[in-house]
Amino acid sequence: MKRSIRDLVNLEGKRVFLRTDFNLPMNNVGKITDATRLVNELPTIRYLVERGAKVIICSHLGRPNGFDFRLSLWPVALMLMKYFPGKVQFAHKTIGPEVQQQVASMSNGSILLLENIRFFKEETANDPKFAKELASLADIYVDDAFGVVHRKHASTYGVARLLPNAIGFLIENEVTIIENAIKTPKKPFVAVFGGGKVSDKIGALLNILSPADVVLIGGAMAYAFLMAQGVSIGKSLVEVESVKIAAQVLEKAQQMGKKIVLPVDHVAYRDGDKNERAFVTDDLEDDMIGADIGPKTIRLFENELEKANQIIWNGPLGKYEDPKFQKGTFKIAKCIAKTSAYSIIGGGDSISAVKQAKCEKLINHISTGGGVTLKLLEGASLPGIDIIQEKVI
Repeated sequence: MKRSIRDLVNLEGKRVFLRTDFNLPMNNVGKITDATRLVNELPTIRYLVERGAKVIICSHLGRPNGFDFRLSLWPVALMLMKYFPGKVQFAHKTIGPEVQQQVASMSNGSILLLENIRFFKEETANDPKFAKELASLADIYVDDAFGVVHRKHASTYGVARLLPNAIGFLIENEVTIIENAIKTPKKPFVAVFGGGKVSDKIGALLNILSPADVVLIGGAMAYAFLMAQGVSIGKSLVEVESVKIAAQVLEKAQQMGKKIVLPVDHVAYRDGDKNERAFVTDDLEDDMIGADIGPKTIRLFENELEKANQIIWNGPLGKYEDPKFQKGTFKIAKCIAKTSAYSIIGGGDSISAVKQAKCEKLINHISTGGGVTLKLLEGASLPGIDIIQEKVI
């Protein structure tokens, strides 16, 4: 069990380097369009502030190549000021004498948000000198950036090696919920997978076969499974490697006596049709491209979900961003929301779909990390968590 901020004592006056994930979506004029990640971080920040720590927040935004004013964290600082009036300062730089001076002048219970850590290539390179300079700003390191704990970067790994450390409430909550769902699932347990490449989710698929009772597969990845079964998929996009992986998953599921449910009908369009006019078909002809699950498949999936006591969903079930092909994803989102099952949603597209379907408030847990959630589902190592000290019992 990793050490939590609950285990940190005498925080009064201590400089705490808090790594968060404030990679928030913004519009063209720098207005934050979804503050979910920031709101989820508030309990950890509030805990440290209330105990008189000097909270130095480090985060990233986007994937800049050097300084880019469009990816400045200044809008995030403005939002933080609303939650912690009179306590927040913004550092227009990330390291250097100016930042050191700002840290030195911090009062107990105050917050300093550093500028975007990814303006420095040394961050993603986990440069030891860069990590050392960051560590010099603080006495304690706390990681609560769940969305990037799979990255071995300077601020997620390098600094943690140099300071006494702990995880924040967000990471603690995410890891506990997802690990419990895999290790001690509520039965029957139904897993739903969608999205694009099978290769991205092979680890999670194979790992989840053991605890899950039923696996429902839709989205573009379903066509690899159908092709592996010899079903015609028309011109639906599939990688050859994905078909081989799908065949392995199907074989393992059969050996374990697990049920995998694949689409039996499709919402499709014809190749060459510029308007991509949608129609429903049981069989995909040579010039057809599948873009959503059909009504029969929706009902098939709903029947399994209605019997579940636990549901994990990762990946949309069609081209949900196009109104013509969003019915399957939205219907399944609403079905999951209506069930009495404990529901977990992970992955950016799945979360976006649930929000668009206006049923996110009925989901038990919406994970803040897409790629990381998959890593947890496959039982993979997470460097940003592995480096944290174990709790002393």
